Amino acid sequence: MPLTNRQIRYYDSNILRLPAEKRKEYHGQVDRLIAELSRSVRDKTEIKITRVVKAGSFAKFTILRKSSVDPVDVDVVFYISGRSIDRETLANLNDLIFDLLVKIYPNKSVEHFEIQRKAATVSFVGSGLSIDIVPVIEDERRDGYGWQFDLQDGSSMQTCAPCQIKFVRDRKDRDPDFRTLVRLAKKWRNQAELKPLKSFTIELIMAYLLDQEGAKGSVEQRFRRFLLYVAQSELKERIQFPENTGPFGVFSGPVVILDPVCSLNNVASRLSETERQQIAEAAREAWETANFASAENEIESWKEIFGPRFKVED
Repeated sequence: MPLTNRQIRYYDSNILRLPAEKRKEYHGQVDRLIAELSRSVRDKTEIKITRVVKAGSFAKFTILRKSSVDPVDVDVVFYISGRSIDRETLANLNDLIFDLLVKIYPNKSVEHFEIQRKAATVSFVGSGLSIDIVPVIEDERRDGYGWQFDLQDGSSMQTCAPCQIKFVRDRKDRDPDFRTLVRLAKKWRNQAELKPLKSFTIELIMAYLLDQEGAKGSVEQRFRRFLLYVAQSELKERIQFPENTGPFGVFSGPVVILDPVCSLNNVASRLSETERQQIAEAAREAWETANFASAENEIESWKEIFGPRFKVED
């Protein structure tokens, strides 16, 4: 007997979804960091911050609550004006942000700060929250758009944090269970230890299936449909959206999923051929397990997909 929508929503609400009180706590922690960093940038540099946007899974409400296998992180995008778009700007911005963070939190060890490919990360031991500080050079011609850098290869790509938040909100308006489905898929990803399968990629695959097939069927059926799509397509099918407009990029990677806010950006560009195969195989195994669990009403089998904390009632 398949899981009912009520059962899955119970699991989502009580186990997966970030509780309101934790969301409020994280908002406060993020707001304090934004205020301190903005003040430091204003007082100690000539950089002009024109806008700050909380982004990523936290802003899209697709974030998972923290557990031993589910980290919690918030992306904070700082829009900066009057800067050139080159590798030197990127290096200077990241070094500057890192130095300011060390001064803002002098009682933290330097290990709590890390420079990532596109962000500086602050990790708070007490709450377990990680905050990724993403500098973006503002595009004064397009509201919300700017250039984001990659520290390793020096490349820059246009992005729009508010547009990406709106993209998920629009799908949620069409399917009230869209965010639940994304959280289910992210929990499966974490349980299967598929680290290369990024959260943004999962959101886009789920959005593509909604665009193609609509919101018909139960939540369980649509989750199994997600697994089946990944298993059968093996992620070889090019994915794009009605929001995508030209110019379009030419991509040679094994997986091509266009960023709905920039058709020159392949969101899945870092996935290797080996990783593509691993993800497809993991999806096939999960789909077979989910089919068995659905047909046999076997809760223990669902735990193979979602982990030991899976439950559908008190």
